[in-house]
Amino acid sequence: MDAEDWDRRYAAEELVWSAGPNRFVAEELAGLTPGRALDLAAGEGRNALWLAEQGWRVDAVDWSAVGLDKARRAAAARGVELTAVQADVTAYHPEPGAYDLALVSYLQLPAPQLRTVLRAALTAVRSGGVLFLIAHDLRNLTEGSGGPQDPEVLTTPEAVTAVWSGGARIERAETVRRDVNPQAGHGGEAGRPALDTLVRAVRT
Repeated sequence: MDAEDWDRRYAAEELVWSAGPNRFVAEELAGLTPGRALDLAAGEGRNALWLAEQGWRVDAVDWSAVGLDKARRAAAARGVELTAVQADVTAYHPEPGAYDLALVSYLQLPAPQLRTVLRAALTAVRSGGVLFLIAHDLRNLTEGSGGPQDPEVLTTPEAVTAVWSGGARIERAETVRRDVNPQAGHGGEAGRPALDTLVRAVRT
C-alpha cells in the first residue's frame, strides 16, 4: 500500500486502529523517564498520543496526511502536543542522537526497506536511549492468526537484532503472543493468538 491507499483507508473510518496504545508498547515503555520520542510510521497516532500523555515530546512520522491529521485532532482533543511529520519513513533522516526513544510499531515492509528504517532509528537515538519494535512475526503465517499473509513483509527477532546489535544492547528479543479480536475488523481467528516480533534495545 502507498500513501494514497493509506489516506483512503484512514478516511473511510473514524479509527482504523484502537484509540489506546498497543499493549506491548504500554507494557514495555510505561516505566521510562519521558524525554524526546520518535514514532516511525505513526499512522493515526495511537502510540504517539499515549507517549505524549506520559510526558514525552513526540515526533510522529508517517506518509499519510489523513492519518496525521487524525493524530493532530486527537492530540488537541486530549490536551497533549505532538509534532506530526509527513514523510516516507524509508527515506526519512531523523536528527542523529536527538531522541531518547525510537518506536517502530507494525511497520510491515520487505526486509531491505525495514533494515533501512531500523538503521535510521538506531542513528536517531542517543547513547542510553531505548529502541523498541513490535511487528507481525514470520511464524504468524503458520502458527498464529490474522495479520499480513505475505511472508516478504513479516520479520523475526533475529532479523531485527542483526541490525540493532551493532550499536545497541539487546534487552529483549522474542516472539510474543497477542490475543486478537476478529470483530474489530483486523482479521484473525477467535481463540487463536497472533504472533509478534518484539525487540527492545538500549543504544550503546
